[in-house]
Amino acid sequence: MTVRVLVADDQTVVREGLVLLLGLLPGVEVVGAAADGGEAVRLVGELGPDVVLMDLRMPRMDGVEATRRIRAAHPEVHVVVLTTYSDDESVFAALGAGARGYLTKDTDAESLASAIATVVEGQAQFDPGIQRRLAEAVTVNRRAPDLPDGLTRRESEVLRLIAAGRSNAEIAGELFVSEATVKTHINNLFAKAGLRDRAQAVTYAFRHGLGPD
Repeated sequence: MTVRVLVADDQTVVREGLVLLLGLLPGVEVVGAAADGGEAVRLVGELGPDVVLMDLRMPRMDGVEATRRIRAAHPEVHVVVLTTYSDDESVFAALGAGARGYLTKDTDAESLASAIATVVEGQAQFDPGIQRRLAEAVTVNRRAPDLPDGLTRRESEVLRLIAAGRSNAEIAGELFVSEATVKTHINNLFAKAGLRDRAQAVTYAFRHGLGPD
């Protein structure tokens, strides 16, 4: 069986390199390459690949949204994320959109071939480091107490770091997310908890046992 693969990556060197690499793998046929998520969605409809290798950070339409649209319109197509980013937010966003595999760009050809074959068989495959993080996240969620005011686990992590005196930039660095993402979490948790500023947030954190360890 020949697996038809579409590559989606906005970096020309990476995209062309992947096309060449995949062309050397037995049982794999590269049917097309896209420079952004919107083009990937269009090409899936035109070319009918079995698997899409999807970058996450792309202009015009990112890989998460492209994955969501592809899976909604073509549920038979499997998406394997291949990206530089391995932070929790990127991983869970991609999996929530329907990706069946998640690899980082330092993966080798053997792992890439294995992931393609695995998802075609209806299973999931993740980079070993991602697999460990997913297992840890499940364990944490099982042990986590109920959070006040509907805060999410990530919002509670941001709150803890605010209470520890961290700046937005420092929080972003510690959680491996962008400052814009940190600001979104802060806005959300402030709205949920009825907080006006960081001073109130610190008081709130300690009152609910969510301060720094």
